[in-house]
Amino acid sequence: MTETTDLTQHASGRYPLLFAPQRWEWGGMDAQFSDRLPPDELITNIHLVGFADELVVLCRDARDHWFLPGGTREPAESIASCLARELREEAGARLLTEPGWIGAHRCVTDRPTPYRPWQPHPEKAWLWGWAEVVVDSAPTNPDDGEEVVEVRAVTLAKACELLTRGREPWWAELVTFAAEQRAAAAEAAKH
Repeated sequence: MTETTDLTQHASGRYPLLFAPQRWEWGGMDAQFSDRLPPDELITNIHLVGFADELVVLCRDARDHWFLPGGTREPAESIASCLARELREEAGARLLTEPGWIGAHRCVTDRPTPYRPWQPHPEKAWLWGWAEVVVDSAPTNPDDGEEVVEVRAVTLAKACELLTRGREPWWAELVTFAAEQRAAAAEAAKH
């Protein structure tokens, strides 16, 4: 994993909701997004804005909650292995390109024990990235994961709408930031 580049310069001014301090009550966590990547040992969760051509791949669970595919690392699991597994489990998808990492939420929990025994505590990080993907099978829906009832590739605008439905508006900024980074990387590849 490499440090972010000038592609993210001044991102906090363009995406103030994403970069603002947050409280995630469901996990008892204070979170802060940064485009500086955390050390590997702090990364407990990996999520991806997957692009299928110009569309964003989203998953919907049985509670009618739309989300980006990704999830929790298993003991000693690499970032690459976790991402590949979570894409298959939740979206029936696989990577076509290496992910571009846009940043991470650095989190500190006030819970007395870690979410999983092997995770760092009380500090951890949620890594966010983007990549080209293909949806080529059904989600595997393991017993210990979310029950995905639908996978849909939608426009960026629709992804922003679905991800923020009943949730914090920073989700739209996250997906838009990923699309911006993707476009910048494509432009840089031309030169």
